[in-house]
Amino acid sequence: MKLTDKQKETIAQSLRVYCARYSSQNKAAESIKGASPATISTILNGKWDKISDDMWLTVQAQIARSADWKLCHTAAFDALGAYMDDAKEWSNVVWVTGPAGIGKSTTAAQFERSNRNVFLITCSEDMHKSDFVHELAQKIGIRVEGLTVRDTLKRIIREIVTLDRPLLIFDEGDKLTDSVLYYYISLYNALEEKCGMVFLSTNYMCQRVRRGVQMGRKGYDELESRICRKFVPLDEINREEVIAICEANGLADQSAIRNVLREAEECGNDLRRVKKLVHRELRRQSQSVQTGV
Repeated sequence: MKLTDKQKETIAQSLRVYCARYSSQNKAAESIKGASPATISTILNGKWDKISDDMWLTVQAQIARSADWKLCHTAAFDALGAYMDDAKEWSNVVWVTGPAGIGKSTTAAQFERSNRNVFLITCSEDMHKSDFVHELAQKIGIRVEGLTVRDTLKRIIREIVTLDRPLLIFDEGDKLTDSVLYYYISLYNALEEKCGMVFLSTNYMCQRVRRGVQMGRKGYDELESRICRKFVPLDEINREEVIAICEANGLADQSAIRNVLREAEECGNDLRRVKKLVHRELRRQSQSVQTGV
């Protein structure tokens, strides 16, 4: 599909908003995978003739949120936003827990999009120390080609301390291996009272850390100390919030909402499932209108 000029302008405007979150356009460009700073500059300057549609889509995928889904201020959304605000403003560290599907990742991504000097890193089980620091370096927008892992970490720290109220968000922190968690301790030691940090995970991480402390495993007592020996739980999604999500996304038919509520309840109101169910009911309504049923 060939992109129209209107679609390109929408992406370009999103890119301008994205770049405004960084201390410079160049740092913002360095944070976008698969696009050079020259390409980003060309897009922002309105010189689009030589930019392929694939490149436009590559940029769009990394900077823009899907516009077809409206976020709803659940208790978990508002509480997590408050924790991130506090960590950013006062350079605090907090570890927030909640079941999968409660909206942690969505809330974190929205907070990153809406604030300057906020960097969201999604963790994974196969992430090694080098992956961790290079992912963080790219998010911050600094080039580290040719540097060792240790020197990369030093470069990251030097950059972060120059920023105004920076915040690091580590999503799915329970997937980090012990060796990568040790690097967090190094980050904390260097950035204490200079950078806020928020970790997001399932409730499993609370059990993992406390078991590690009890067994005397390396680094676990230090890790628990640095989060003030407290994991902060989020409230689960309730029935009223599911209804509000339905209505915010254009589903007003009470029968359709009941269908969503019934199936959502079976999976603990997992918001990924709720989104799928709402889309299903909207499609059913659209098909009914088209067929006159």
